[in-house]
Amino acid sequence: MFSRETLVNQLKENTDWDVIVIGGGATGLGVALDSASRGFKTLLLEQVDFAKGTSSRSTKLVHGGVRYLAQGNIDLVKEALYERGLMLKNAPHLVGDQSFIIPNYSWWDSFFYTIGLKVYDFLSGKLSFGKSSRISKDETEARLITLKQKQLKGGVVYHDGQFDDSRLAINLAQTCIEHGATVLNHFKVTNLLKNDAGKICGVQALDSETKTTYTLNSRAVINATGVFTDDVLKMDNAQTKNKIRPSQGVHVVLDKSYLPGNDAIMIPKTKDGRVLFLVPWHNRVVVGTTDTLMENHSLEPKALNEEVEFILETANAYLTKPVGKQDVLSIFAGLRPLAAPKDNSEKTKEISRSHKIIKSKSGLITITGGKWTTYRRMAQDTINKVIKLGKLPNAKCITKTLLIHGADGALDKSEHLYVYGSDKKHIIALIKKSPELGEKLHERLEFTKAQVVWAIRNEMARTLDDVLARRVRILFLDAKAAIEVAPLVASILATELGKNETWEKEQIASFINIARYYMP
Repeated sequence: MFSRETLVNQLKENTDWDVIVIGGGATGLGVALDSASRGFKTLLLEQVDFAKGTSSRSTKLVHGGVRYLAQGNIDLVKEALYERGLMLKNAPHLVGDQSFIIPNYSWWDSFFYTIGLKVYDFLSGKLSFGKSSRISKDETEARLITLKQKQLKGGVVYHDGQFDDSRLAINLAQTCIEHGATVLNHFKVTNLLKNDAGKICGVQALDSETKTTYTLNSRAVINATGVFTDDVLKMDNAQTKNKIRPSQGVHVVLDKSYLPGNDAIMIPKTKDGRVLFLVPWHNRVVVGTTDTLMENHSLEPKALNEEVEFILETANAYLTKPVGKQDVLSIFAGLRPLAAPKDNSEKTKEISRSHKIIKSKSGLITITGGKWTTYRRMAQDTINKVIKLGKLPNAKCITKTLLIHGADGALDKSEHLYVYGSDKKHIIALIKKSPELGEKLHERLEFTKAQVVWAIRNEMARTLDDVLARRVRILFLDAKAAIEVAPLVASILATELGKNETWEKEQIASFINIARYYMP
């Protein structure tokens, strides 16, 4: 079902589609799933890999957005809290409750955040993850043993969601296919097709592996390309003004010893007025994020030295265990597709994260903005808009209760295979059948050869980067170890995909080139 040959054959057999989605991040996958589950003949094309861009580089939070509450954006927070609750129900193997503690160093802070988070609780309604509460200085110290205690008055605990972003993207791609969609990575849209009236009626796309070009007709074409939105809009009309201004967010990954408990820390106001999170993730700690307006976008954004320094400096202001660049396991940078400010304002933290649907004169539909937490709602609104425009017949959205591939109702983080949910048993079966697949990829890491084989056979991984960055998250957890295991994983890939030694060497060189961006 998930083999590339099967999926490519579906393109050869079908040139006419109801919906073609360009872009395989959170938004594009959400749109494809909404479309396919309503019964529309759906094709999704992703130029590199699912969640290759922004959607694999988040702070790993499924949240309403406490800072949007502070900005008074109640509707956005309410919508996101509702969607957060649905994500927990529909992907319980990947989305879990995470307790956050805001350390208070003044009595006013304690009062202010307690009241604010009671509003947050209220807005989450029946889909609450747990009530917020004020805790004493002693309890704050006991729960956050690496937190600086000088002038500490206590803390406020609240609950939000935590998840693995690119794992959810892969599961969404699988769910799309299970609902009849054709979903392909490493497939680049090179041109938009128009009829005599100048209306979009399909796309031209290139299979990056075989270099074959396909001409594909569609009733609706949806641009869900995130920071690449303007590239597609310019493909439609070269005169289009830029709609997107990328903002870079950087995270550093540290050893678990910097935050040994189960609680995350939320620092509500850094010196640049942003929030900073320290979040437990896969037995490490993710610290971020920054907000730097960028002039351009790329598939592999590079963290600026000052961004990393800012994160470490802020963390050191709160932690008793000093952290330096030498302690960083991995650095990852992501680009947020923010709406380009009309007045050249540099204040990205003031720009709303609500989503926008744009209809071009040609009939191209573009969905921009939003965030992972609201991906399902964005998709629903997009397909509703396409129906409203008369491009598709009316059909009801069913994604509110649609379970995502792997959903099994349990989240036991004590064992690292938990992210596979109901697929976990198949990986264990692989090891039983071939015990050598139970071997670890690296002495410092928990991951096994079986996970690599599974990623290639069942999760559409085609390159070393696909495996090590987004299927098995080694590049994001320990960049040095990722480089060290590259030859072993490339060898497994080559065997599974029937590739030669030259291909293997090219894969290693290409991956090491990417991995350098993640090295401290």
